[in-house]
Amino acid sequence: MGARWIKLSVVYLAVGIGFGLFMHATVQLQWAATHAHINVVGWLTTATIGVIYSVYPRAGETALAKTQFWLYNIGLPILLVGMFIIYVPSLKFMLQPVVWIGGSAVALSVLLFLINVWRNVHGKRGY
Repeated sequence: MGARWIKLSVVYLAVGIGFGLFMHATVQLQWAATHAHINVVGWLTTATIGVIYSVYPRAGETALAKTQFWLYNIGLPILLVGMFIIYVPSLKFMLQPVVWIGGSAVALSVLLFLINVWRNVHGKRGY
């Protein structure tokens, strides 16, 4: 499971860098929060989860990990679409539901990750 997370994180890195270059080239810096979310929640957080599941592969193979994977990777693109909607006046009526659905999926995924880590990641002393 760790490798899946790491591969997806590299996709978010490429999207984040590409979006940053777009912002720079067009001088549309109002997208900074979206750019930051792509890089931090997409690239950094996703890569970190992948590394943790690579170091502790048993944790990465649980049903919790698999559910978390799908919630996160369905919810995050929805959340990011919601962040794009902020700047499209004709779509603002969709902003709250889209951000709420995507953000809730990501938040629930993080909660499952927390539970999974506490249950399945053990050091030499068992805690």
